[in-house]
Amino acid sequence: MNPIYICLIVLGGLILIFFLTCFICFRITFYVPNKKKVHTGYDLPPGEEYKPYYPNMIKWIDQTRTFKYETLTVKSFDGLKLVGKYYHFFDGAPIEIMFHGYRGSAERDLSGGILRCIELKRNVITVDMRGHGESDGNVITFGIKERYDVQAWANFAYQKFGKDVKLLITGISMGASTVVMASSLPLPPSVVGVIADCGYSDASQIIKHVIKQIGLPVWLFYPFVKWGAQIFGGFNPEATSPEKEASKSKLPIFFVHGDADNFVPYQMSEQNYNSCTSNKRLEIFAGAGHGLCYPLNPQKYLAYLKEFEEQYCN
Repeated sequence: MNPIYICLIVLGGLILIFFLTCFICFRITFYVPNKKKVHTGYDLPPGEEYKPYYPNMIKWIDQTRTFKYETLTVKSFDGLKLVGKYYHFFDGAPIEIMFHGYRGSAERDLSGGILRCIELKRNVITVDMRGHGESDGNVITFGIKERYDVQAWANFAYQKFGKDVKLLITGISMGASTVVMASSLPLPPSVVGVIADCGYSDASQIIKHVIKQIGLPVWLFYPFVKWGAQIFGGFNPEATSPEKEASKSKLPIFFVHGDADNFVPYQMSEQNYNSCTSNKRLEIFAGAGHGLCYPLNPQKYLAYLKEFEEQYCN
């Protein structure tokens, strides 16, 4: 066979392997299937660290399922229909707009947050982030595009509820990182604060951390993950980061993290806190795993938030 043909075949094979590897990495890391599961039972987070908290989580979910809510929708900057639920408890009270974690759900990740808001005399909007729940989308972008969804929800709430109603944007895990990134965007004047629970400081770094955790060589696999995001997802995971955007924020930010977090190292919240140049507070909960600061010690969590709001969010 002609050596040129052999070279072309080899080159074509290498190109095919390259794109196939990028596609597989994209599907595993960023892609969300069209068909979304409807959980009639309890969509509890997997892992041994969560099992002691299952009874409380189930109780919180059962309670929130009894609450009346109004379904809300907004349109994203790129044309997706985003869906949320508004829970009204107190006339004229502040509203928390809450965002869940990576491949999570509003019910699983935010039911405890709804009950926390009742304790703090707040109303709540829980959001299905793009690609989750009832919201449109097939690609998770680790906050790169989702931060503009936060902006859209804040603008919507400002228009719907009026300029005199305080708004707080809050999130857990990926939702926490997303609201920190959104805090540097132009937001309505009624947004008075940000709550970021166990967020990462940089999408590329948390992806590398997970690759390392599962025992794969970061130097080999991360480039394919990044290229997969760019080729098939239409975004660059390194476009910005919570750490970078925190340095531009004018809003007060409450950072909270558990020092026993095995998924997102608590040092990432410390990095975000150190970068932040606006009013800020950081609380590290000893012995708390990922997203478990509030379940571990609800009263301490509530006390810190009350102090934060009184000091910075008036």
